[in-house]
Amino acid sequence: MKNISVQIAQMHHQRSAKRNIGALVRLFLILGTLITIYSVLFHLIMLREGQEHSWLTGFYWTLTVMSTLGFGDITFHSDLGRIFSILVLLTGVVFLLILLPFTVIQFFYVPWVEAQAAARTPRQLPPDTKGHVILTHDDPVSSSFIRKLEQFNYEYVLLIPDINEAMRLHDQGVCVVLGHLDDPETYRLARADQAALVVSTQNDIINTSVTFTVRQVAPDVPLAATADKTTSIEVLERAGATSVLNLADMMGKALARCMVGGDALTHIVGSIDGLLIAEANASRTPLVGKTLRENRLSDLGVNVIGIWDRGDFQNATPDTLVGENTIMLLAGSAAQFAQYDEHFAIYNISTKPVLILGGGRVGRAAARALAARGVDYRIIERNPGKTHDPKNTIIGDATDPQVLREAGLDNTPAVLITTHDDSLNTYAAIYCRSVCPDILIICRSTLERNTETLHRAGADFVFSYASMGATSLFNLIKGRRIISIAEGLDVFHMGVPRSLEGKTIVESGIREQTQCTIVAIRNTDAGLLINPPPHMILEAAHEMVLVGSVESESRFLKRYSEG
Repeated sequence: MKNISVQIAQMHHQRSAKRNIGALVRLFLILGTLITIYSVLFHLIMLREGQEHSWLTGFYWTLTVMSTLGFGDITFHSDLGRIFSILVLLTGVVFLLILLPFTVIQFFYVPWVEAQAAARTPRQLPPDTKGHVILTHDDPVSSSFIRKLEQFNYEYVLLIPDINEAMRLHDQGVCVVLGHLDDPETYRLARADQAALVVSTQNDIINTSVTFTVRQVAPDVPLAATADKTTSIEVLERAGATSVLNLADMMGKALARCMVGGDALTHIVGSIDGLLIAEANASRTPLVGKTLRENRLSDLGVNVIGIWDRGDFQNATPDTLVGENTIMLLAGSAAQFAQYDEHFAIYNISTKPVLILGGGRVGRAAARALAARGVDYRIIERNPGKTHDPKNTIIGDATDPQVLREAGLDNTPAVLITTHDDSLNTYAAIYCRSVCPDILIICRSTLERNTETLHRAGADFVFSYASMGATSLFNLIKGRRIISIAEGLDVFHMGVPRSLEGKTIVESGIREQTQCTIVAIRNTDAGLLINPPPHMILEAAHEMVLVGSVESESRFLKRYSEG
């Protein structure tokens, strides 16, 4: 009963509900007036035919005819009476069989159902909720971030201003709270003052409004916002954002870091303190055709974590064979990588420009990152308005084979595909791979679900916009640090589980059981030890730095969660 009263009260306070009830009342008044008029006319026509009936009989006849029941126990004998019966019948069909059901369904039943659904859609979190993450937009970045939060057992809530969208997400199992993003009360009810992080991934204007509104309720909570324009970063910071992420710039730099074609040197793709993660192209070097044991790269101090072969990542073992298309993932220090480069700098040298397909924000960011490394490039862009470097920009369609060949596809060491259209990126990857089987293809994926498709299309490396954004946001929670090397492959750090204390790295079986690789050990006394020896004993005071896929990381957490 309490729930029904809440729904009735909610319907009563809605303007649309009041209008609907008013329309229903007017329809019943019109219908009642017609029934009364028809009953009076029934008496007059019956008296003309010489028949006499009670007033109750008049109402009875009118209702039976209008409802098309027509029992036939009372009938007219004249043509006038039959014409009147037809009029009453047609009026009943229109009002009782069409207008009344439509009005009841449209103006009463549907609002009632919506009120029931709205009553079960949360409008606030429990008062004792704390340490949660508040998100303000249902987009690919937020969806990927939610999956990561669920993986690490962090509580979250997604604020949705539209009731239909909130109900849809709530029914799908997403934790939502209904409320307007520009209303401070929404954030009070979402317990923003007790949150671990507030995230806004809308456009720059809405993000600024959200940031400014949150600061009225929670002046000290960490708040992260995304920025489409560089000029918006300062505005968001002035509004109160503690972290501003320009995801387009970050994506462009990530794609450029993977550009290892054209030389055999190490290229840094991530770092944690003194630990560096790099990729190196084995093509046309003495490493090709030998196993890792035979190449003895450990003598140079570097650790081969795994290898990429046409987008397929495999954990490295001593018997892993290095092929012509192999790109090695290495862990080491700056000094160790410098020693590696001294041995392989003379191999696989190319001065041909890299092709960038798409001159949007991501493409321009990639171009700036390549230019900073001294790598020549050419951008293919269809829209002349996006031309920022006429000298290195080719105006044309990146899906046109003639444009690609004129841009130097046959000779370039690598292609960076940066458009926001995953279907277009798939087409470009397939074509580039078919024309140049040995070319390095680095691709952006807007949606996380399309990364596997782009790998199958021929891309060697794929970075998901959503996954990269989610990882960057996750790093802001309690100072966690996760580096996304490529789509689905991260560097992360964990404490030593109790079940592994006192065991050596070899005895721990971490690599065999989870497919994660320990690349460094941090000790509070000795600092960071890069590429620790297999016989090193794991202690409670140690912190492990590991590399693994999303699945490997999940296996590690599941297996050692008790530690």
